[in-house]
Amino acid sequence: MAVRIPPIQCLLTFEALARLRSVTQAAEELCVTPSAVSHRVKQLEQVLGVKLFGRADFSLTTEGSEYLAHVREGLATLQRFPSRQANPGRRKLRLAVTPTFARSIVMPRLKQFAEAYPEIDITMQVSIPLLDVVAEDADLTVRFGTGRYADVEHVCLTKDVVVPLAAPGFVREHGPFVTASDLEGVPLLRSPLEPWRTWFAANHLDWPEPTDGSQFNDIGLMCDGAAAGMGVALVRPKLGAPWIEHGALVRLGESEVFNREVPSPHAHYLCWRAGTMERWECAAFAEWLKQATR
Repeated sequence: MAVRIPPIQCLLTFEALARLRSVTQAAEELCVTPSAVSHRVKQLEQVLGVKLFGRADFSLTTEGSEYLAHVREGLATLQRFPSRQANPGRRKLRLAVTPTFARSIVMPRLKQFAEAYPEIDITMQVSIPLLDVVAEDADLTVRFGTGRYADVEHVCLTKDVVVPLAAPGFVREHGPFVTASDLEGVPLLRSPLEPWRTWFAANHLDWPEPTDGSQFNDIGLMCDGAAAGMGVALVRPKLGAPWIEHGALVRLGESEVFNREVPSPHAHYLCWRAGTMERWECAAFAEWLKQATR
């Protein structure tokens, strides 16, 4: 297995902070925000698996001092190599993401990444869950499915649970919901992304997968349908956060049945072609996304 080399921007930031012992001064020298300095040092420590700074005054640990010597030696070697391009320009990262994951997970946090890595421009595209229809030129792709991807390297970002959710008015009209069997005859919104049989089996219901009623191939659209009072949707709390936080979707009741979190058969995976992680901007975004989805 190849040794992971930290992004060059993290090494430059570590050297500057160790020399200046000030986040503000390091940020000014590197033309980034103070939060970018903190984020890059944290990322470097995560890659190395050691603490580099031991105190609030940015004094180095023993490991930090040893590593700093290697970093300065490496940077000095690189600086001696003549560059034909005085300004290498901005780095481009092409990302394909499933729609609701982008809406609920990536977009609310993307500003943090932009502040930490202002030199990276992201082009975001849409991938279709389960079918894995993505743009051919994407550097990194977030897929949603079983994880059986023989054509690419991948890592699981987040496994989640599912719970039944509906609009408050729908719950008042069709409730009360106490037991799982109270869903009999109630409109159930369907999606191949979150099959109801998973929830039925966890609640000891010998019911077949619903074949009638509205169906959606996007979780966000299904959440919109449920918020409009069309029926009950089986939703991951993380993906449903925008609707839950605004009160558009709620759990069906206070009983254990409707608060039990049932594992989903699918998960979100970050995928890439061999060699992609050799580009520091791809490695930086992958590390950031893994932290953002914890």
